[in-house]
Amino acid sequence: MKTKNMALLLLALLTVQCTKQQKAEEEVNDMTTPLHLLKPDYKIPYGEVDKTDVKNAIERIFQYVDAQTPHALKEDGTLERGAFRIGSYEWGITYQALLAAAEVTGEQKYSDYVKTRFDFIAEVAPKFSGQEKCEDAQMEQILHPRALDDCGTMCTAMMKFEKMRSGDNEVMNNPLSTLIENYFQFVENGQYRLPDRTFARHRPQRNTIWLDDMYMGIPTIAYRGVYTGDAKYFDEAATMYKNFVQRMWVPEKGIYRHGYVEGLADQPTYHWARANGWALLTTVELLDILPESHPDRPFILEQLRKHVRGLASYQSSEGFWHQLLDRSDSYLETSATAIYTYSIARAINQGWLEGITYGPVAQLGWNAVASKITEEGLVAGTCVGTGMAFDPAFYYYRPVSAAAAHGYGPAIWAAAEMLRLLDNWHPRTNDSGLHYYEQEQTNESPLFYLTEDGKGEAVK
Repeated sequence: MKTKNMALLLLALLTVQCTKQQKAEEEVNDMTTPLHLLKPDYKIPYGEVDKTDVKNAIERIFQYVDAQTPHALKEDGTLERGAFRIGSYEWGITYQALLAAAEVTGEQKYSDYVKTRFDFIAEVAPKFSGQEKCEDAQMEQILHPRALDDCGTMCTAMMKFEKMRSGDNEVMNNPLSTLIENYFQFVENGQYRLPDRTFARHRPQRNTIWLDDMYMGIPTIAYRGVYTGDAKYFDEAATMYKNFVQRMWVPEKGIYRHGYVEGLADQPTYHWARANGWALLTTVELLDILPESHPDRPFILEQLRKHVRGLASYQSSEGFWHQLLDRSDSYLETSATAIYTYSIARAINQGWLEGITYGPVAQLGWNAVASKITEEGLVAGTCVGTGMAFDPAFYYYRPVSAAAAHGYGPAIWAAAEMLRLLDNWHPRTNDSGLHYYEQEQTNESPLFYLTEDGKGEAVK
């Protein structure tokens, strides 16, 4: 009897609750409620961004990578090991991102991190330079590069750092000069090239062009022009850029293919997200580096706009881009999203793209990336290192891991450039949608927008 009474009581309570909910739903209608102001159930945060949150994201990542990249020798003469290598191409990107973060935030500790690691590498390199094959794998990659991956981004990062450290003074005889020259000699003379001097590899097929190599080598050559003052490097970089675009660009899609095999009539065409990120980052870097008067600059600028236009059309509702850009059933990937966010924000800040059109694209991308930065500073959802294949399954099933170093530099770079964007532009929700404005918006602004109570404010 007691059990029966409890069941009846529970049924009565559920009936009352359902009746209240039904009544509440009946009261929410077009006559009683401004339905367009109902709160959507966004999967990631939407709307205005707090700059303090962006700075905190940089700091969390920094604290993690600082702890995971020791710079010391062990008793056996090899380098201490953390979660990441301090001389990899991923870390060449991270060094550049931290230099940008230091400039934007005024936090010297970010540039000090770069200085400390670079000075350490320069100090210990002579201890290994006499070894035909270094006993330490990290130093082997640094001193005896065998691919653009081993040297391009590190060379660029070191040149940028020394240029920043020396200003207008001579940079050719600095503590990093031996390392820089060693790296650059491989980029310029060691990497295999096609007869027209375009970077290529003999894997997975002979004379294969990797879209990745746009970024692994072209910015290095271009920045060499800044570093040495020799304009021939600007021309070399721009010519190779055009060679890549000629082969890799797919105009009907507005994005690039990952691989190209010289001589094939039908090219394998898979639009891997991070490779498209490398291509976009190369374009932005070239526009940053090349003189305004360079004859190839208009072509590169137009290519930037075409690429961003294409990428924007593939952005998901959650702000991420897919592992294969044009296949929405492939997973959402963090590192590519971070690279696009940085590059688009940078292009707006530099005046190459319209902020009204693309500011919301960048901010939605940043919100997506920020959702993958853990409290401990790990960057989750990043595709691991990836070769090339000519079938979709390879890309669909590449693992993702917070241990993949590819996500850390792009996330820091994206955050730093978002801070600049939020200084230069004024995002605000208008009629519940996010919009970018060139001037701060107030109730007296010459615009029409709907307030939270649903009442419209007319054009002044």
